[in-house]
Amino acid sequence: MPKASRRSFLRTTSVVGAGYFVTAGTRPAWSNSANEQLNVACIGVGGKGGSDSNNASLFGNVVAICDVDRKTLDSKGQAERFTAAERFTDYRELLAKHGKNIDICTISTPDHMHAPATLDAMRLGISCYTQKPLTRTIYEARLLANVAKETGVATQMGNQGTALDSSREAIAQLKAGVLGTLKEVYAWSNRPVWAQGPGRRMDLQKYKTQALAEVKSQEGADATPDEIAEIVADLVKAKEKEIAAAMERVDWKAWLGVAPPREYWPGLYHAFQHRGWWDFGTGALGDMACHMLTVPFAACGLRDPISVVARTTGHDFDSFPASSIIKFEFPETSERPAIPFWWYDRKGNKPPMEVFSKWGLDKVADSGVLIVGDKGAFYSSDDYCGKYELRGVEKVAVDYEKAEDKGKGNDVNNMFELFRAKRAGDPMIADSNFINRAGPLTETILLGNLAVWAAAEGGPDGTMGDWGEKVEWDASNLKVTNLASLKTPRVADLIKPTYPQGYRLD
Repeated sequence: MPKASRRSFLRTTSVVGAGYFVTAGTRPAWSNSANEQLNVACIGVGGKGGSDSNNASLFGNVVAICDVDRKTLDSKGQAERFTAAERFTDYRELLAKHGKNIDICTISTPDHMHAPATLDAMRLGISCYTQKPLTRTIYEARLLANVAKETGVATQMGNQGTALDSSREAIAQLKAGVLGTLKEVYAWSNRPVWAQGPGRRMDLQKYKTQALAEVKSQEGADATPDEIAEIVADLVKAKEKEIAAAMERVDWKAWLGVAPPREYWPGLYHAFQHRGWWDFGTGALGDMACHMLTVPFAACGLRDPISVVARTTGHDFDSFPASSIIKFEFPETSERPAIPFWWYDRKGNKPPMEVFSKWGLDKVADSGVLIVGDKGAFYSSDDYCGKYELRGVEKVAVDYEKAEDKGKGNDVNNMFELFRAKRAGDPMIADSNFINRAGPLTETILLGNLAVWAAAEGGPDGTMGDWGEKVEWDASNLKVTNLASLKTPRVADLIKPTYPQGYRLD
């Protein structure tokens, strides 16, 4: 079946008759007797991409896989359900060759490449499952939502908590007004669990300088200058050999993608360490708030904040700080008064204990969410709000649509929801679609990083510094309204990136 007619067929097929669905109450259910599987491409198959690609392969036919790490790529290509998939290290080559035949694409790359790959796929009419955080910058989040709407593709962000019945029930409880008038929202995380903090960038020149100082300190007067130079030269040569070996494995140019050029350095960026760098990641806030705000965002209307301000342990505009506290301010809406949202990251960095003790919470989890109303409080000790308790009030009777359980956990259920949306031709079936949930949620979260950027000065010996400059925000126009008065440089650079030649933003 040609691509255009096949996609039209999938959009208009909703229940029985084509083998895709069978009747199940008020919504279509998956049928194992489908005439044709959806074709899938997986961009990023290591780390979280390993499970994302595995989950997608449960419901579709994987025709192509991509990873900048050739060892990871080859390992995945030898696994069951992936042996027939063609392998690529550059996603653009994958899409150029297979784009016309792909129905769904998973994007599980470092943060800075989420938007470029997703945009290219959606513009080819491909439905996308993109890992959280949806994007690295605010503008990209808005753009992904707009392109999803324009193209009509199905979308889903990889925040699997949206596929938990408990989180859906919690949202319904809060929307029913069980807490009374909302007062404030708190979230705290034990992340980062990767390296963050200033002064961490390394290259061969810096390594040589540090090696020279260390060798001089260790050898003292027992070594001549020529002997010290020889030792340093050997150290540098060994490091060059290590880097060369890594470059045989990693397509570094493809890994950098839209980011500014920099030298590869072992252990600093690949693998998993990208999130602690401004050019590649979004810090602990971007990593975990997409999970932890699953309930507060939907239930408390945490859209379009008007200002953010932060305290941090200090950063160098290259690496995120080791820890931060951020205050978001949200204006009054028709459903609630103006409220603040407080974010805390790093293990042990939490709201003041009196915030909890008022509600009889004496032992507080390392990560969690607290929503306070004038009648009671909501407390979750789970990263996904997968379990929760109400304090001061009782649950009320609520209706909500349960996630379809595929028997392998909410991660699989979240992936399946995208496939179901694609086959039904209804993007809104996916709870964390880019238009209604993932895009606006990511915009809210990433605004906090503008405040972190504007709070670069920490306290002595790695302690929390004073409050940085407040960033005042016009969400409709994606503009910092007090930009001219801010002393912090390049704040606007975090709103909209510039892609290099070979990549398309707008």
